Amino acid sequence: MLVLGIDPGTANTGYGVVRGDKAGLVSLVECGVIRTRPRDPLPARLGEIYDGVTQLIARHRPDALSVEDVFYSRNVRTTVVLGHARGIILLAGHQAKLDIHEFPPAEIKKAVVGSGAATKEQVQFMLTRLLRLKAVPQPSDAADGVAAALAYVMSAHLPALDAARKAPDRVDRSRRDAAVARALARLEANRAGGGRDS
Repeated sequence: MLVLGIDPGTANTGYGVVRGDKAGLVSLVECGVIRTRPRDPLPARLGEIYDGVTQLIARHRPDALSVEDVFYSRNVRTTVVLGHARGIILLAGHQAKLDIHEFPPAEIKKAVVGSGAATKEQVQFMLTRLLRLKAVPQPSDAADGVAAALAYVMSAHLPALDAARKAPDRVDRSRRDAAVARALARLEANRAGGGRDS
C-alpha cells in the first residue's frame, strides 16, 4: 500500500509518501513541501498547490490520499483560506480516484504516538523510530505530511498493525514512552545549552 499524506497550507503544503505492507513494515518513499509565492493572488497559489499534488499523484500512483483535517483558527480568514487549499487537494485526489481519508490533528497524533495530546516533538521522534530514519523529515510541514500518511497506514487494518493495536504489549509501550521521554529531555538540554542533539 502506498499512501500520499498531505498537510494543507497556502504558503507551504507539506507532503509525505509512505509505503506499508501486510507484515507491518513501513518506509518513507519521499517527502517535501509545495511552496507558493506570498505575493501571488490566492487563485494562482491554489493553482500551484493543485498542480503540485497532481504531479505527486502521477509520479507515485498512490493507493490512497490522507489529508490533515481543518483546524479552527481564531482568525476566521485563516480557517477559510486553509479550507480552499484543502478543497483543491481533495479535488485532485477525487479526480485520480484515490481512496481519500481526512484525519483531525489529534487522530494523527494518536495513530503515530499513541496519544492525541502528543507534542510536535513527540510526533517527529516517533516518525524517525517507526520509519527508521536518521533524522526528522524537514521542514516541519513535510514531517506533518509524513505523519498524515503514516496515520492512514496505521489505521488501514493491515493484519500485523491491526493485531498490534488490538493487543498492545505493555512492555513495548512503556519502552516507547521512556524513549520519547529521553529524547525530549535531550532536546530540552540541548536548547538550554545551545548545543545540538547527537
